[in-house]
Amino acid sequence: MTRVLFLDSKHAARSRMAEAMARSRGMPEVEFFSAGLSAGPMHPGVVPVLKEIGVSCEPGTDRSPADCSLLGVDILVTLSREAEEQVSFLTGHPVRLAWHVPDPTDESKGGDESTRFRAVRDMLARLLDGMVQDGYLHALAFAKHDESLILENISDGIVAHDLQRRIFYFNAAAEAITGYRREEVLNHDCHDVFPGRFCGGQCMFCEGPPSVNFDAIHKELIITTKSGDERTIQMTIKTMADTQNRTSGVLVSFHDVTRERELARRVGEVQHFAGIVGRDKKMQEVFDLIRELADSSVPVLIEGESGTGKELVAAAIHNEGPRANRQFVPVNCGALPESLLESELFGHVKGAFTGAIRDKKGRFELADGGTIFLDEIGDITPATQVKLLRVLQEGTFERVGGEQTMRADVRVISATNKDLQEEIEAGRFREDLFYRLNVVPVHLPSLRERRNDIPLLAEHCLARILKENSKEGITLSPEALDIMMSYDWPGNVRELQNWLQFAIVKCRSGMIRPEHLPPVARVQPGFPAESIRRRKLSIEMVRAAIEQAHGNKVEAARLLNVSRATLYRFLEASGLAG
Repeated sequence: MTRVLFLDSKHAARSRMAEAMARSRGMPEVEFFSAGLSAGPMHPGVVPVLKEIGVSCEPGTDRSPADCSLLGVDILVTLSREAEEQVSFLTGHPVRLAWHVPDPTDESKGGDESTRFRAVRDMLARLLDGMVQDGYLHALAFAKHDESLILENISDGIVAHDLQRRIFYFNAAAEAITGYRREEVLNHDCHDVFPGRFCGGQCMFCEGPPSVNFDAIHKELIITTKSGDERTIQMTIKTMADTQNRTSGVLVSFHDVTRERELARRVGEVQHFAGIVGRDKKMQEVFDLIRELADSSVPVLIEGESGTGKELVAAAIHNEGPRANRQFVPVNCGALPESLLESELFGHVKGAFTGAIRDKKGRFELADGGTIFLDEIGDITPATQVKLLRVLQEGTFERVGGEQTMRADVRVISATNKDLQEEIEAGRFREDLFYRLNVVPVHLPSLRERRNDIPLLAEHCLARILKENSKEGITLSPEALDIMMSYDWPGNVRELQNWLQFAIVKCRSGMIRPEHLPPVARVQPGFPAESIRRRKLSIEMVRAAIEQAHGNKVEAARLLNVSRATLYRFLEASGLAG
């Protein structure tokens, strides 16, 4: 069954005439309906002009598009420019056909009313004849069928909603992935249908429709299905524009990658997540924790040595969650003296101190609705700790020198390279503040705790550095990588980046060798001295070392005076691995 809707702008005249004449043509395989942009009574001029050609039309109130939204319209025929421009999307996303028919109630067109209604009647009759007799209706229905056939049989879920977030399209794959039937979601606000917001609060329509169209946003997030299961989906969000290039709705396509992500995590194949590099099991656990934390607003304390990437993790938690379209505001608490830090955090009023020549917003105000990242939180003074505690407890603060109490909806993520428990015992850090900040702790492993990530990190950092310096074609030699694998990295990833920056300056060939590394590398095992050639391994030598080390390959590498990476490569190449 094909359903056709004739849409008028007002007066319920053109649409009712079109519906009545279409019905009189006797097509049992087609249903015809009519509506106006707003519901209203049928114009009295309709009945007599239709009666003249033997078509009956009972007086009544015209439907509105909202009344027709549940019909599942296949073909929409707009009868005026106003209807064409103003109609919102209808359920099923029908094929559109624009007939610009004059308004018979418009007295400025001249002539008496009956003459104007007869002219419109005859024009509609010709258009209907052409649509039916020339196969136009069949072609439109066939086009709609083909579109539905494609969208209903692709594996990606498709959801579309209008400017009011009212869902008008929801395909079979969307049903399968989310567990919701389309009759449960169509014509409903997507925020009302999906708990926690299906888009993760990042569709740009969460605070009302945007004023302009935006480029496609690609996100990976976790949704909760109707049955309560969690699924990881990859989603693309894109605004739709009308013929005037005005924002008219949003289209979301997504597919389920839950199984792939679970398998990848098991075998350590996930190497990059939200700008963070790592495939070590410890980093995979950090990635999982970031995903879990992203959808909440609880305070997070990130602990780790200097250079482990604490700000990257904080930014990832922010960017993967519903606050991603708001500010992420970092503050280095350890780099500012107490007087400046308080002003930086809470702002100040004009005249609060020497140099305060105007009012200034603090970082908490700037981060309203978003996230503030307090780096080196263990370095703030007791006085600042008290003021920070108040913000966490009450969400209020005053600018320096001001009396007005300010409020800010801010998620707090903090970080430290200190042991705050030791700081508490020493009386330098408030225990109540610690528990406010440390609702969920995240521990970032040092680079020496995840040495297997060093080759991956080195490759990633080298590629970025080469791009920044407009260079290419430079690689790391196995000998240089061996030295990196043996080093303890007190400066962690930041120090690794510095090594590579140094090496790029020194290297004049296409390969970074040990002599291109910083001076500290020269005291590492495996660095070739000028008068000593590197020791060549043999199967017998390696077997003896492993036997002496009772199977401990790390100890065997030490006995052979080579790095673990060199030993592992030799074992692999010689067939001794396993």
